[in-house]
Amino acid sequence: MMQHIPLDKVLFLDIETVPGAALWEDLTEAEQRLWDKKTRFQRKEDVEAGDFYVERGGIMAEFGKIICITIGMLEKNDTLKIKSFAGHNEKKMLLEFGEIFNSPRLRDVILCAHNGKEFDFPWIARRFLINGLMPPVPFQMFGKKPWEIPHIDTMELWKFGDYKTFVSLELLAHVFGIPTPKDDIDGSMVSSIYYIEKDLQRIVDYCEKDVLTLANVFRRMRQEDLLKRYINLD
Repeated sequence: MMQHIPLDKVLFLDIETVPGAALWEDLTEAEQRLWDKKTRFQRKEDVEAGDFYVERGGIMAEFGKIICITIGMLEKNDTLKIKSFAGHNEKKMLLEFGEIFNSPRLRDVILCAHNGKEFDFPWIARRFLINGLMPPVPFQMFGKKPWEIPHIDTMELWKFGDYKTFVSLELLAHVFGIPTPKDDIDGSMVSSIYYIEKDLQRIVDYCEKDVLTLANVFRRMRQEDLLKRYINLD
């Protein structure tokens, strides 16, 4: 039962990702060849590998990078404390993010994200390894039984066993009467805002709205009231 999960142990999380390079031409010949090979059966016949990279390069951890990780944890007074890790140096950002798991409070933390099991959690673990770093313990799944993995996925919770269902965080926010996190940008705009507009702070703001929305969706699923307020720790 979700009501039995201790809320002060839940770490709400969202990431924003972009292609590893701004342009297809910036990739090495080897990277272009590997991208072409990996996505050959995903592309429509009239879509070139380079065009598909601009569109989807930020979806695959092998070819993209994380530019923002936002976390949030609830205090006993129903206040969500939010902190973001963002920057152009992915390795430095991941190191700073990984340090939080040295805190005694996060020793037995439960990670929560929307579509986290398919995207956020494996993306973070893979990018840690690619950067020559060991993923934090909560992201290490090898040898664990399914019920031993401390991950909550709100999209999975909404499925109720229906494996055909995909639901966006924005749609869940709507059906639960929660203000939309997409009042400025959405995920499809992140890459252009990062590489063309060079407005990282706008992306961070968007990521923080997603985490607040995620926490409120989870509370609604537990039949609890919306959060009274949140505090940005940056």
